[in-house]
Amino acid sequence: MKKILRNFSLLIVLALFGQAAFAQSGFKGVIKDSQTGETLIGANVVIDGTTEGTATDLNGRFKMDKEPGDYTVTISYTGYDPIAVPVKVSTGQYTDLGNIKLDASAIGLAGVSIIADRARERETPVAFSNLNKQEIEEQLGSRDIPLAMDVTPNVYATMQGGGAGDARINVRGFNQRNVAIMINGVPVNDMENGWVYWSNWDGVGDATSSIQMQRGLSAVNLATPSIGGTMNVITSPAEQKGGITYKQEFGSGNFIKSTVFAHTGQINGKYAISVGGVRKTGEGVIDATWTDAWAYYFGASYNINSKNRLEIFAVGAPQRHGQNLYKQNIGAYSKDYAESLDDYDPAALDAFPEAQRGRLYNETWGPLNPTYYNPSYSNNVDNYAMQNWNGKYHERYSPHFMNERENYYHKPLINLNWYSQFSDDVSLFTTAYYSGGKGGGTGTYGSLKWDYSGPSRFIDFDKTIANNDTLDGSAGILRNSVNNQWTVGLISKLRWNVNEKFKMQFGIDGRTAQIEHYYEVRDLLGGNYYYRNDDDFETADADHRKMPGDKFNYFNTNNVDWLGGFIQGEYNYGNVTAYGMAGYSMIKYKYTNHFATADTLANGDPDVNSGELVTEADWIAGYQVKGGLSYRFTETLMGFANVGYVSKVPIFDYVIDDGTGTKAENPENEKFTSIEIGANYTSLNSKFTITGNYYYTLWKDRALSLSYQDANKADGIVFITGMEQKHSGFEVEGTYRPIQALGFLFAGSVNNWTYTKDVSGVYKDYSDANNPDVEYNFYTKDLKVGDAPQTQFALGLTVYPAKGLKAQLVGKYYANHYADWDPFSRTTEDDREQVWKTPSYTVFDFHGFYDLPLNTDDVKVQVFVHIFNLFDEIYVQDAVDNSSFNAYRVDGAIVNPHMADAAEVYLGLPRTFNFGVMVNL
Repeated sequence: MKKILRNFSLLIVLALFGQAAFAQSGFKGVIKDSQTGETLIGANVVIDGTTEGTATDLNGRFKMDKEPGDYTVTISYTGYDPIAVPVKVSTGQYTDLGNIKLDASAIGLAGVSIIADRARERETPVAFSNLNKQEIEEQLGSRDIPLAMDVTPNVYATMQGGGAGDARINVRGFNQRNVAIMINGVPVNDMENGWVYWSNWDGVGDATSSIQMQRGLSAVNLATPSIGGTMNVITSPAEQKGGITYKQEFGSGNFIKSTVFAHTGQINGKYAISVGGVRKTGEGVIDATWTDAWAYYFGASYNINSKNRLEIFAVGAPQRHGQNLYKQNIGAYSKDYAESLDDYDPAALDAFPEAQRGRLYNETWGPLNPTYYNPSYSNNVDNYAMQNWNGKYHERYSPHFMNERENYYHKPLINLNWYSQFSDDVSLFTTAYYSGGKGGGTGTYGSLKWDYSGPSRFIDFDKTIANNDTLDGSAGILRNSVNNQWTVGLISKLRWNVNEKFKMQFGIDGRTAQIEHYYEVRDLLGGNYYYRNDDDFETADADHRKMPGDKFNYFNTNNVDWLGGFIQGEYNYGNVTAYGMAGYSMIKYKYTNHFATADTLANGDPDVNSGELVTEADWIAGYQVKGGLSYRFTETLMGFANVGYVSKVPIFDYVIDDGTGTKAENPENEKFTSIEIGANYTSLNSKFTITGNYYYTLWKDRALSLSYQDANKADGIVFITGMEQKHSGFEVEGTYRPIQALGFLFAGSVNNWTYTKDVSGVYKDYSDANNPDVEYNFYTKDLKVGDAPQTQFALGLTVYPAKGLKAQLVGKYYANHYADWDPFSRTTEDDREQVWKTPSYTVFDFHGFYDLPLNTDDVKVQVFVHIFNLFDEIYVQDAVDNSSFNAYRVDGAIVNPHMADAAEVYLGLPRTFNFGVMVNL
């Protein structure tokens, strides 16, 4: 702690010294978009009555030397209404004008904000946090996008196993399935299960102009899973100012990344184009979590006339990366850390000895004799390192080892936006989009040879290959789990300004998706074929001899159709802003099993003439109602409150079993009720801002579906209802800039996430006709919700000790983090012990930037460095209670339930770094 305080003190001293050393007079400020909070690059700042002026830099900042006196400054930017700002300059001081916000005058410049339902400062009555492009670059350091948000209240993001793109985010105790992720207003949560795979969006961080995290039910009026919150990512439109940006980065794990963006700027007030490309490689910090990725971005705009504007966005990230998908017992990572925990049984260390690689250990790979070649690859090419995926052979990442778990995917997203102003009072904002998806993840299938010399088993590839070589067909193989998909959708919002006080919105949201799932052979691991008889339509024995690229085990197609609409009203007059909305949505699921026949013959054999097995559910309806009010007590103080209710349609997997095709006849919606109240304060000089709020969310009828047989012996799915959990807490965040050379940021949340009651009931299952009544009991009352810290604090200190130099130290404290667990696993009444709570920890990150003093305004060069986990803290970032695989057991029984040695965890990454240079032309 003394070292930490000493470092903070040193930065403050440097800031104060710099402030004194460079004292002059003039004025400065930051120019932002009033809707998005995004800084405006190249905005003009001119002193009235003179030709003296300047322009904002890449961070939207400007600074102008001027002798003491009173002035009026006009600030203008293409597509925005200019404003005049009075300025008083005092001797030896720079007058800080703070954040100056311009209103968009062109319809298109505000269009994406309306499509994305961006909250507006001092108006929208919800809790939200904004990160602009500069803040994203300063926090992210080329990590996964969610990691940029971990300095905002009640947001918990981790890298999980350390693979590139394998991050997760948790908001107010809800995981990604209940957090809406939107890119330019388009929902990107998986249409089947609601999850988000961040490796699909690897290049988005470089193209992002701002991120807004709306916590709670949010102001989003689409039928999205915005229970914990909505993460709204806005990519850069075609820039108004031309130029080229090149960034070269290096980092831990032999990380190398090259990024280039080019902008035409607006041409003749009509056209603008921005393009970008990214190339990223690295061996990974955790063993075998290498990355091999590309990313691209395209943005273009066309001002048809003053009333119509078109925009197109395209983004994608074709990538491959090694994964670390399996958590470990704490002892496997660090014997010393395990022994330091009061609730870790030392005897468990005999069962889980520390791995040779310690906290870098990953069980999902193994060494390989580099002479191994794939005998099924017969292309007359002397290349031994070939595996089959995406319809053809590719080189393995390395001839010297092989990953059991590898992810490969490309998910392009293309938006076409049309913004049209029919009259002064009526405007239409429409986006049509397409999102593809091709790829999958690898794993094993069949019988393989395992090495048990470590704390957990891993594949002995050489022995497996040698064994398969002696057999007629392979006993075990590497397989691909393929997920090919496409989604097309349309979002359209009609905005009607009824009068100066009241506005209305009407909207539709239509989507349809098709997702194809199957296993295919990736690598026969020394064998000649793999024998599988999974397809009812394959009758010849030769068809059962599977080769690389052949499908096996399962092959189905899932269809999801989605149709919704909403109506919203907004009242804004004087000190009051109020809104209310109601939305209705319908979802339909369809399942086609390409390996199973629709009917069977009298003898029980498949009837190949009956066609494929198809299961189609009825339309399921959901709805949401929410509203809020904000009141501006003074120019600096605003209060707000909101309330909402959501009836959420269950995900695909709860309605149709995509293994058997069984469907639920009467699926139950999950219900969410939310209340929020808060206030925010901004000082007149914008040096101090603070926002605080209290929230309460009740989740009722958390979904669980079980298989059963009805009285006619037909298979079905029954919904278990009654599970209930409460999420409540206090959140606060703010900034303080006492002097130009010194700034603070702070954020915190204290929460109580708890299951509120036990659940009991009875359902009928005639698989046992003599005893069809099945009782169920789940003993969860007063147990804590896991998977994220219920107490979080962040404090950042930024200093500017010299012109162009910036240093930031951010400390983050996490406590009351209960391990993840399944509430439906507590079926024994005497198992009421609290879930294991991980140790509290504090981790520090350092960010440094220096703009090189070049004698030209045409070229700007910045060098930067990021050091994450500055003091190399060892801590648990993800945990599962009572692990099924890595709990300390004797004779099959967990020795210490709900204790440290019964958990499986990911430790946080050790100290890592990222540094590089950015050039702007």
